[in-house]
Amino acid sequence: MYAAVLSEFGRFEWKEVPTPQAKAGQVLVRVQYASICGSDIHVFKGEFGARTPVPFIPGHEFAGIIEQVGEGVDAFSIGEQVAVDPIMWCGRCSACQHGHFPACTSLKLVGIDLDGGFAEYVSVDASMVYKVPATIRPEHAALIEILGIGFHACNRAKVSEGQMLAIYGAGRVGQSILQAAQTKTSAPVFVVDILPNRLAIIDTHFENVRTINALEENAAEVIQRETGGGVDIAFEAVGHAQNLDQTIQPVLGCVESIRGGGTVCVLGLSDDPVPVVFKKLIWKEARLMTSRVSHGEFSEVIGALAAGTLTPEALISEIVPASQTQQAFEKIITSPQDTLKILLDMNG
Repeated sequence: MYAAVLSEFGRFEWKEVPTPQAKAGQVLVRVQYASICGSDIHVFKGEFGARTPVPFIPGHEFAGIIEQVGEGVDAFSIGEQVAVDPIMWCGRCSACQHGHFPACTSLKLVGIDLDGGFAEYVSVDASMVYKVPATIRPEHAALIEILGIGFHACNRAKVSEGQMLAIYGAGRVGQSILQAAQTKTSAPVFVVDILPNRLAIIDTHFENVRTINALEENAAEVIQRETGGGVDIAFEAVGHAQNLDQTIQPVLGCVESIRGGGTVCVLGLSDDPVPVVFKKLIWKEARLMTSRVSHGEFSEVIGALAAGTLTPEALISEIVPASQTQQAFEKIITSPQDTLKILLDMNG
């Protein structure tokens, strides 16, 4: 088979490699589409260190067709469309023992800790595979993992009908939260960013969403004024925020955007210190929480896609042949404002 092999940090090679086989308890998936994630960019740059020794095959957001079924697997048949949940919990640490698998202390992912889906075929444990109805387009199936992160965040924050929300960050994760939220509440949602292109995507594809450019307006003041006291829940999905004098750091912006008794849910992964004035949180008797990866939300996402309540095409910026993986990564790095999801087409 052919695969996009990260032969050294910063360089992909589209080359022939051995085709894996489905061992006992596994299935072999013929990948149709794989999606490039923000984490993949960190892997490409070598920022995950010893977790991703090169050469290896990245890719943890992908979907495809069952090509081979290993011994002992009865739940799947050759030819079925599936999505792969790449997360592997240890099952032994204290978090796993309490059933809180996303906090596993030795959590691993297909495509980061071992070879993944930037390949024509990948073998995975059958327990990691979800059936996807044939009515769902293959390229949309490749987005189930990122959408699952949005659904998990909404479930963690307990989004319910009638709640108003603010989402700081209109990128991949922010839009995934937005898409999940629109299946749970019909109340207004505010999306804050500093990139006009990303806000324009929101304006084009979604109704009842108020976009705010934080370079032009004080987002927290706008949200407080237009809601009459603040939103119920604010999500931070920016991570590495630009330090701009005219904008408020996103986590602090979330704190200032919620009502009394509201919730701030932080997803943005950054090593940078974040200023939080706890006095403001205490005055509001607010709840500060976090969300990481997903926890079985694949079924919920698949159901929403099948029901037509999501807008997956809004996430897709471009689809390119998998042989152009190197160029796709370079484009994301040099023009981040122009891309959300670039999908790699593995169909030959």
